[in-house]
Amino acid sequence: MKIPVWQTTMLPVITLVVICYFALHNTSSIKANDNIQILENCSNTNLSTHKLPGKLPCKNTSQKTIKSITTTSSSLLSFIYQKRFLTIVSENLQTLPQPESLEYILLRSYGAAYINRQPGIKLPEKIIFANEKETKEFQATLNMGKVNGTHNCYLQKPAADALNRARTQIKIPLMSRYGQINCTRSFSTTLRLWRKYANDRTLEKIRQGKETKILGIVAPPGSSQHLWGLAVDLRVTNQAQQKILNQNGWYRTVKNDTPHWTYIGHSPEELALLGFKNKVIRGVNYWLTPL
Repeated sequence: MKIPVWQTTMLPVITLVVICYFALHNTSSIKANDNIQILENCSNTNLSTHKLPGKLPCKNTSQKTIKSITTTSSSLLSFIYQKRFLTIVSENLQTLPQPESLEYILLRSYGAAYINRQPGIKLPEKIIFANEKETKEFQATLNMGKVNGTHNCYLQKPAADALNRARTQIKIPLMSRYGQINCTRSFSTTLRLWRKYANDRTLEKIRQGKETKILGIVAPPGSSQHLWGLAVDLRVTNQAQQKILNQNGWYRTVKNDTPHWTYIGHSPEELALLGFKNKVIRGVNYWLTPL
């Protein structure tokens, strides 16, 4: 059988393209692996220093390196960031939730605080407290501090101290004059708020992954960061307030919950290295978990 002329002339070209493709692919993979190792090393260094705020203590990372990391496969980096985040979370949780379970969905929305490594911070061993008893048992172990200038706003002491520092630099009022509901809450308070906006059918839709917007309005009973003493509702109206809060380790971490601030205790640079997604939604800046 006679081979057409166009096939014989194109064959060397096609072969060359294939060879180049695999060569480039392998080079990119090697570079990606190198960058990922740098990322892992730097993340480990940052988490072990407990510095807040300040420059990154990691000496292995440069702006050039960070820029090259962004050129690698986004899906691969996403996987690495998720793995890194879950590894950190596993240091506190009794068991990691299965992907797309209710606990996993709640961890995605509310789990930002689990990367907090500030001395004196205590994190829950489970995503959802079952009842008031479990909540009180956890809260009884916390070292609490008062937010200055409030009636009864209490947070875990490192969180309260960081917020007090921020409030000495710029005026940052609580969302309402009732300090307790803005700060650390009881299980019964989260249950009352849930019943105001949602019900058991809503929870089942969340479990099925069909409804997640409600999580930016109200947390299911037992799952709120307010139960941990690491969240506060603030009236933040300008960039200057946001900058001061970020410098003191406080961030918006719950998508579409504008008044809600979480104490994470890391700089924005460290959050970026840990894969947190810096999103601007309707003009509001959030730092969302990598999940």
